[in-house]
Amino acid sequence: MKGGLGNIMKQAQAMQEKMQLAQEELAKTEVEGSSGGGLVTVTMTCRHDVRKVNIDDDLLSEDKAVVEDLVAAAVNDAVRKVESTTQEKMSGLTAGMGLPAGMNLPF
Repeated sequence: MKGGLGNIMKQAQAMQEKMQLAQEELAKTEVEGSSGGGLVTVTMTCRHDVRKVNIDDDLLSEDKAVVEDLVAAAVNDAVRKVESTTQEKMSGLTAGMGLPAGMNLPF
């Protein structure tokens, strides 16, 4: 029994190290969200840090509310891509753990 528990602890430690590496990699990974057919683009890391916002010069002559809506839509698009990228990366790590459906790591 003691050997089994030790093996489980080693597996848990290895999983924790893999999770740490994956989180570090995701922090460096950038995604791009866009709206208005590319008139507004937002570059964001998988830690939700916005790195760059690009607004097409032609859009600057539009009403302020239109620009604000397009910026918000581009940010939301980037957030969805971050979530998808993060889920893909983490699912590879948790695939062999037998977690119940819908239970994601990190908690």
